[in-house]
Amino acid sequence: MAHDIDAPTKGAGTWGQAVAAVALVAALGTGLWTIEKSSSSDSDPRPATCSGGEPEKAPKESGKAPRRVSGAQLCEALNRPDLAELLGTPGETAKTAGGSGGSVKFGNGKEIATPSAEVEFGTYTVNLTATYDRHPVAGSASLLGASARQQTVLGRPAVFYSDRTISISFRLDGSDTDSGPGVPARALTVARDTKDSGGSFEVTLWRTDGVVPDDAVVLRVAEKVLPTVPGWAANG
Repeated sequence: MAHDIDAPTKGAGTWGQAVAAVALVAALGTGLWTIEKSSSSDSDPRPATCSGGEPEKAPKESGKAPRRVSGAQLCEALNRPDLAELLGTPGETAKTAGGSGGSVKFGNGKEIATPSAEVEFGTYTVNLTATYDRHPVAGSASLLGASARQQTVLGRPAVFYSDRTISISFRLDGSDTDSGPGVPARALTVARDTKDSGGSFEVTLWRTDGVVPDDAVVLRVAEKVLPTVPGWAANG
């Protein structure tokens, strides 16, 4: 049996290309995320719960939030009860939800953490990624294509840009793997702190029907989800 996955990519530039590789690996893991089974009828399915490991914990003696969020923590923030309503599709139930760790390793041996989470509905798929690099968000629009738009979100530098998923087709036995262009996606990258000292959170949306997501929908999700990510307030 063949399976298709739409995996998110990133925009142009060295930074974007590096993170894209991680996004692709994380998306491949999506096929292995647990789909919550339900004994209820098909007309009233239970929403998916997050899979992907335990949240990172700070040392007991520190009393502080962990320096970096985990994929599990991102999933907990993203997979909120009102997410379908924020997407403008009230009544839809999450089919899959999961979080995973990830990183980009460069030729010089340097490695950048890029944990992520993803929640899939019938209409939308929503991806949330944290990137722990030293790149500021301000000024990054020039690296992300003509559709990129710089602005301020939640008091922090941010940029909207367009992208396209990669459609990956594979069989469970690992044979006949193929990839090609997927559907249009719209992403919003927001600085991790108000000083824009490096690193970012990114919310990416794409639709099953291939319609480009509206920026207002992406913004609505980001404004509700990001403040609930562990450590957000501390970096404000």
